[in-house]
Amino acid sequence: MAKTVLVSGGAGYIGSHVTVELFAAGYEVVVADNMSNCDLTCFNGVKKITGREDIPFYEIDCCDYAAVNRLFDEQKIDAVIHFAAFKAVGESVAEPLMYYRNNLVSFLNILEAAKNHGGCNVLFSSSATVYGEAENLPVTEKTPRLPATSPYGNTKTMCEDILRDTVRATETIKGIALRYFNPIGAHPSALIGELPRGVPNNLVPFITQTAIGKRECLSIFGNDYPTEDGTCLRDYIDIVDLAKAHVAAVSRMLDGRMKEGYEIFNVGTGRPVSVQELVDAFEKVNDLKLNYKIAPRRPGDVVAIWADTTLANEELGWKAERTIEETLASAWAWEKSLAGK
Repeated sequence: MAKTVLVSGGAGYIGSHVTVELFAAGYEVVVADNMSNCDLTCFNGVKKITGREDIPFYEIDCCDYAAVNRLFDEQKIDAVIHFAAFKAVGESVAEPLMYYRNNLVSFLNILEAAKNHGGCNVLFSSSATVYGEAENLPVTEKTPRLPATSPYGNTKTMCEDILRDTVRATETIKGIALRYFNPIGAHPSALIGELPRGVPNNLVPFITQTAIGKRECLSIFGNDYPTEDGTCLRDYIDIVDLAKAHVAAVSRMLDGRMKEGYEIFNVGTGRPVSVQELVDAFEKVNDLKLNYKIAPRRPGDVVAIWADTTLANEELGWKAERTIEETLASAWAWEKSLAGK
């Protein structure tokens, strides 16, 4: 009997790619999403890729405990991957209460419902933002977490702690937090990808929207950082590689291979790439010129961060495989497919 994984926030960018890889690995999937930050484009794309028209879909808000509890009543859930959260750093600074309420309450409800239904395995979607401006690079899982620079980042730290403490107190709940770095790209089919509402907060959709003419000009924020070309360094990970890491983590939980009840893994490539390098690579691989300008630094941007992925490589048996060129080609194919719709 196939195990069932609930993907909360499963109609969004990362959730849709994870759903595809879960099906490919032989799991059944239940998707829950309140559609506040996406439409059905990616969910419909998942159906096409997987050939599954029957994916159980709950249009619910995870902040509604009764709705979450009802889902657990109706479905036997063996594991949860929790993505249902607001994620714009700037918006979180302007609307902290909205972020704390949504990101914390939704996760508390998932954990409470899981506990009340006999427990399950919980994978939390965390972020490298918990490391802040780290003193030593690359960061390992033992790198100290620094005080968050935004309410969004703070909710990631707090949810990690909530999961850790819940696991300690609850024999029937196991947990893994995946701290991932900068997910980019799209599925090779160009049927699912990143679909920001309004002005993109992330670099690659802004690049592709500028390339296709939706945005007039791309801004590179700061070229006076203490790096080789003056732009920030990041660890950009292909979205399909990232999705496969979630499958590896869920399998570890369900197969009883965890060494502790609560574990943390970095999910990145281990290779720093500068913003300028990324822009140059996009131009080269897709044979086009981008209209971009250098703009002042953005407050809150760290100079450099990238992952030491040794632990994930060894314990999860997972490694990032796709090249930056493949990833940027997939992002452009996705943007062009949207333009054709």
